Amino acid sequence: MRSQITALYLQSNNCVMEIRRDVFQAIADPTRRAILSLVALQAMTPGAIAANFDSSRQTISKHIKILNECELLHQSQNGREIYYHLNPEKIKEIDSFIEPFRKMWDERFNKLEAIMKNYKK
Repeated sequence: MRSQITALYLQSNNCVMEIRRDVFQAIADPTRRAILSLVALQAMTPGAIAANFDSSRQTISKHIKILNECELLHQSQNGREIYYHLNPEKIKEIDSFIEPFRKMWDERFNKLEAIMKNYKK
């Protein structure tokens, strides 16, 4: 498994600060969520992904890099082209984390709905 830690070297005082790439921070950004939605439909090159946004190609490349570091995207090379694919296993991990919360809120809304129906009578 590739490390999800990017080291930033601060040369002024010879210390190392590590920045952890978090999957939930990655999907918090609307542009990255849009990239995931695009790549979920088909594998795409960085240029094809960038063509769907008003942002610069360099900005989109940074978003792709973060998604790749978090293992939400896989890359494959076909000749000179690099294609990005959605990593369904990582998406399943996110879903597994969210599912208990989804169930909890469904139960709460169902209880609220039952209470509201009693008030309508």
